[in-house]
Amino acid sequence: MPGPCVSIPTNVDPLYYALSLFNRKKTQEAADVCTALLDENPYDKAVWFLKCRALKRMAYADDLDLEESGAGEMLMDENNTANAPRPGTSLSHNRTTGPDQSVRPVTKSGRLSTGFARPGTNSRPTSQQSMAKRLDTAMKGGRSSRPSTSLGRQIRLLTASAAARNSDTFIDVDRLDMRKYALRPSIARALCDYLIYHDANPRKALELAAEATEKNQFKDWWWKARLGKCYYQLGLFRDAEKQFKSAIKHRPMVSTMLELAKVHLRLDQPNAALETYKKALETQPDDTRVLIAIARVYEMLGDDVKMAECYKKVLSVEPSSIEAMASLAANHFYSDQPEVALRYFRRLIQAGISSPELYNNAALCCFYASQYDMALGLFSRALREADDDQVSAEIWYNIGVVGVSVADLNMAYQAFRISVRLNPEHAEALNNLAVLQGRMGKEGNFEASMRASPDVYEPRYNLALMRWKSGKLSESYGACLESSSVFPTHDDTKALMERLHQTFLHL
Repeated sequence: MPGPCVSIPTNVDPLYYALSLFNRKKTQEAADVCTALLDENPYDKAVWFLKCRALKRMAYADDLDLEESGAGEMLMDENNTANAPRPGTSLSHNRTTGPDQSVRPVTKSGRLSTGFARPGTNSRPTSQQSMAKRLDTAMKGGRSSRPSTSLGRQIRLLTASAAARNSDTFIDVDRLDMRKYALRPSIARALCDYLIYHDANPRKALELAAEATEKNQFKDWWWKARLGKCYYQLGLFRDAEKQFKSAIKHRPMVSTMLELAKVHLRLDQPNAALETYKKALETQPDDTRVLIAIARVYEMLGDDVKMAECYKKVLSVEPSSIEAMASLAANHFYSDQPEVALRYFRRLIQAGISSPELYNNAALCCFYASQYDMALGLFSRALREADDDQVSAEIWYNIGVVGVSVADLNMAYQAFRISVRLNPEHAEALNNLAVLQGRMGKEGNFEASMRASPDVYEPRYNLALMRWKSGKLSESYGACLESSSVFPTHDDTKALMERLHQTFLHL
């Protein structure tokens, strides 16, 4: 593919101009200049090297965080077939049994989301519709391709395989002799990062990293870290763990420790991950990446106290950390401290963050802090900001909860109806709508809420209570069993089952 039309200033060395663009973070422009130069001379090593770095920078994504596991990975991961974990030493119980219903406010208080997604921490299932969207994309993968460059001063030639000029590829990876490139450290490193980040080809990158590690007599920490990264992307977590540990022995880099901890989390070893993070803090005690990673692990383990302590340390080092403020705000809200949570949400708004989730959360905090006039204004702002039916449904659900709390049942009924209209699979809104219909003398349709979400206990308990009041004891007992299977420690369900047992004994 011929390079794009680029404008190079006169009397300026084209390579110097491309390098200047690269250093000024104008990566696309630098890649375009290199592409034009490589069209003139596809064998210029200096331009090829610069283009590799530019394409890598454009495709780079911070992979130090634990990413979400797709359904395919979870089904095929041999590490998920281990024996039952010991309490407090595994994350798998959170993945299999869902959220703890005792700390999950659904109908008695509003639901609050932080407005951002953190990798690896989504332990609360939302609805079957959102889970279906994840399953639709679980097996999918994408690969992007971008152009390249060249110049015309003293020329250093590349091989024909590295200077591939077909319409789709910049480098013909299958024809590269990795043993030869392993002898050129600078070019080899640029090529390795290009294969990992841009070309998404960890197998070839692994081949190059293995050759380079051997050429460096197994003493170069950088190549061992890249070996670990390639093994991790290929799903060989044990091999990745060995390479990262070996790289840390040569040089204890924080980035390598973060990647090693990520491997431990994928192996379902959160305590080992915490130990690795603590070792990283010994060398960099104020590194916010490590502190945030520790807070995320504590959140996955359900230790909200230590999670809050870590996020407070993050704010002491970096007061503008969005994740720390949002997480602390959510933690204080669910700890019945809406006034404190509102302070963090105000800081987020002052920081320039604008999202429907943020205004919705601030509105809930204002409501529970008895600032009703501000709550209504913030709910209106949240609805104006929302451009998605799912988000709008959540906001209308919270408005309905507010209506129930202030005994305005007509407003609550209309809000829940709008929420269900926007999201027919909204289990909590369906449950509350059925409760209000029962108060109006109509028969509530709790089955719709039960079909929408199998992890919500409220419709099952409400259905059992309704059938018990109508004299359908056997059907009430069956609904009680379903509610108990979802939330075994629910006191009201236990009390109703005890009443049913006493009734059956006297029949």
